[in-house]
Formats: sequence, C-alpha cells, structure tokens
Amino acid sequence: MGIVTRDPAKAERYGVPGWTDLPGALAASGADAVYVATPVFLHAPQTIACLRAGKHVLCEKPMALNYAEACSMQTAAEQMNRTLGISYYRRTYPKVNRARQLIEGGAIGRPVFAEATSHDWFPAVDGFRGWLTDPKQAGGGPLYDIGSHRIDLMNYLFGKPARVTGQVSTLVQSIAVEDNATVLIEYESGVRAGVDVRWHSRVPRDEFRIRGTDGELDLTPLNGPALVHPGGREHLSAHENLHYPCVSNFVSAVLEHEPLLSTGASALWTAWVTEQVVRC
Repeated sequence: MGIVTRDPAKAERYGVPGWTDLPGALAASGADAVYVATPVFLHAPQTIACLRAGKHVLCEKPMALNYAEACSMQTAAEQMNRTLGISYYRRTYPKVNRARQLIEGGAIGRPVFAEATSHDWFPAVDGFRGWLTDPKQAGGGPLYDIGSHRIDLMNYLFGKPARVTGQVSTLVQSIAVEDNATVLIEYESGVRAGVDVRWHSRVPRDEFRIRGTDGELDLTPLNGPALVHPGGREHLSAHENLHYPCVSNFVSAVLEHEPLLSTGASALWTAWVTEQVVRC
C-alpha cells in the first residue's frame, strides 16, 4: 500500500510509503490494485500503465478526455484480464437503486422522459481544483465534471443511448472551458433524457425526475435522501462517506467476483455521450 504524490510528506500521515513517480510505485509497492485519482488528462495513460503492470484499477470520473482514450483503457483491461472500475459512485445510492427497482416493477408505467439539473457557482480561481478550468487537463467544464455523473445515471437507468445532441457555451465565467452545458439523449427504449449543468448559478439546484405514462419519480435533491413515487415517500440516505460504497463494491468485485456497478464498459457510454455533445 502506498501513495504516488508530488509531495511524499502527504503519505506520512497515513503511515504508508510515498513515491513521486508511477513506474517506481508499480515496481516497488506489490499492490494488487490502484486507484487513479489524478486530473482527467492523466487517466488514460496512468490507467493503462497500471493495467499493463497487472494491477486492477479504479479510476476517477470522467473516464478520459475523449471516447478514443476511454476505449483504449477498456481494451487494456480486457487484454490483461483485469478489473477496471470507474468512480461513478452515485450508482451506489440506495434511492437510485430503489428508483431502478420501481421503474422495473412498473410503478410509473412506461418511462418516457427524465431530467436532471445541477447548477451552482464555481469559483474559477487558481488553487484548489483550479485545474478544472484548464481544457488540456480537465477536457471540459461542468459537462465533464458534474454532467458526467448525471449522464451516467441516465445510462444506468435507461440503457444504451442511441442519439445525442447538446449545446455548450461560456456565458458568465471568464474561463477557458464552458460554464454551462445542455444535453438531450434518446435511448434505444425511446426514453428521452435532458441534463443541464451550470457553473454560473448563485441559486444551487440538484434536481432529478423521471416521468412515465402512469406517474413519476422525484429524487430531488439527487444528493439527498428523499424519493417520492406514486406509492408514497421514502427516506433512503447514502453512506456518510459517499465514495465508500463505490470503493467497497470495487474491492468485492476484485476479491469475490461480485458484480461491479460501474465498469469501464458501462462508462464508455458516458464518454460517448459527452463526445457527441462536444462535436455538436
């Protein structure tokens, strides 16, 4: 066990070795798995290096800068016969999985439309998370950072996306990436999903609704415990450490061959959707 960091002193608080380079860590650590939690432009090269070193990998989201890079990561995992997970941790939310169960049970009839919004103000300054405004490091703005989570959930709930359109622009923030993005996805099932994400709203929003022919599900706020459906209201809290269930699921997949909720293969579709929007 250990940490790769530009500042080895950071590893001291955890009582583990610290390395300043990934090849050295892969050679010396003896680890079976690696958590890649670096800026997006490093996801593909670092994940592929770890997979080729025989390690299982849990990579932060979004999967990569583009769909081609994401595909190269999945190919490496298949070639090396190693587990590749992507940290779309909202797939582990109890209320998201309860909503999936309700949809499959016909609680709202046939689902036809879903919508998600995530609006907030992003402090576009250097320093902590400032790299998110650098397109060479992050790939994009809220489309990549917060939009990818919502797009992934739509894919989780509705399956394979068939057509995508969208718009991005920079209206308020003086940054090199978009400060807003609007995405419309049509699934093979006929469900349409709209995702709107913004970094220029001083009114926070975290909405998520699914409408069917016979009712609707309301998960607003997505990061809260409430789930409202035709049968009533449920309170389903996420784990106090939002990332823990995702990491735990990955460990169980590696050690016990349990089903992995967020795989490289499933995350490819989120990368594909994002790329279609960028190309519009």
